Amino acid sequence: MLEVRTFSPTDERFLEIVDRAADFDNDIGVTVANIIADVRTGGGEALLKYVRQFDAPLPDEAALRVTPEEIAAARSQVSPEFMEAIRDAVANIRRFHEPQIRKSYSVEFPDSVVLSKRVLPISRVGVYCPAGTAPLFSSMMMNTVPAQLAGVREIAVAIPPRKDGSISPHMLAVADYLGLKEIYKMGGAHAIAAFTHGAGVVGRVDKIVGPGNAYVAMAKRQVFGLVGIDSVAGPSEIVIIADRTANPRYIAADLLSQVEHGSGYESGVVFTDDRALADGVAAETAALLSRLERSDAIERALSRYGAVYVCRDLDEALAAANVVAPEHLEIQTENPERLLAIVLNAGAVFLGPWSTEPIGDYFAGTNHVLPTTGAARFSSGLGVADFQKDMSVIRYTRDRLKATGDKVITLAEGEFLTAHAHAVRVRMDDIRDK
Repeated sequence: MLEVRTFSPTDERFLEIVDRAADFDNDIGVTVANIIADVRTGGGEALLKYVRQFDAPLPDEAALRVTPEEIAAARSQVSPEFMEAIRDAVANIRRFHEPQIRKSYSVEFPDSVVLSKRVLPISRVGVYCPAGTAPLFSSMMMNTVPAQLAGVREIAVAIPPRKDGSISPHMLAVADYLGLKEIYKMGGAHAIAAFTHGAGVVGRVDKIVGPGNAYVAMAKRQVFGLVGIDSVAGPSEIVIIADRTANPRYIAADLLSQVEHGSGYESGVVFTDDRALADGVAAETAALLSRLERSDAIERALSRYGAVYVCRDLDEALAAANVVAPEHLEIQTENPERLLAIVLNAGAVFLGPWSTEPIGDYFAGTNHVLPTTGAARFSSGLGVADFQKDMSVIRYTRDRLKATGDKVITLAEGEFLTAHAHAVRVRMDDIRDK
């Protein structure tokens, strides 16, 4: 159950929360490495073997790819209200992400030297969309829309099928609305391996994005370098800073909205300067927990990585939150903007009682693919730039080389790289001879 504690930076539970990491069992690493190696050498046949073992009994390799008929059938199974909500959510995501598009530029010098930066889209991206405990079509939107805005030409999607070989109609309807045509029935480490090396009907990609279970996360870690990845995501987490003006029912609801993901490693923490609010949050959490479907996993997570801390003041609460560097940070105080000004580390910040975290998960337009387990100290949420790459272009002139070549030679020789120096010197000799 959610425990009320007096905050101290040396509190044992607090240190466990700060040190919480996406650790992997050694056996998972070995299993994943074997799967990747098998798919790399066995191609489509090996991929189908693992799909049959872990996902669904598909008849052949051709059945791995979702057909237009399956997509059409899915569209007929979802409500108009659902599609209206998807249209509005996608519009919000696009509107928020459009200003992130980076453009190529050139810097021209008076002596005709030109230095340029070409910004290009990644050519082919694989999007992994979890569908085990829940069909996460929201993840598909968050990963796909920025890629499309970046100009990615080919987007392949992996969705773990249900046991009967079908895919949630909501997932397929969203994919269809987004214009996604290349959709595969595969999940787990074998899907990551197929995207990395190519396997039968599945072509290799340049970058893989999207969350997944421990096997997916481990597979992404192991293939990084052969392909790009967005991150190795850990379990979800939320920190809420609140004062006496906050509603304990709202706080309890927001905490459990993130802890319900089900791995048992999620984290939910409240920092407050009001003991009465802390007790109220603990009571409301207990009452709500008894009514939720995934109460066992939630209780397991809260017993390890959950707490309500009573702090001296809100400044101490904010300092503690900066140490945690949470994926999601809610500020439900009388003046949240004051605290926002001193937030240093958070994936996304939600201000005020009406900015509940699920708004960011589904509809506001900001991206819900965010750094976890303290990574907000040094990284950012997913955006358009994650699907773009830079290419530098240098156009030097004879006159510029003549004026600066000796300096380049000096620098190269300072690093004892004589071949570097020679490449410049041979040109400088020709210039001097003429």
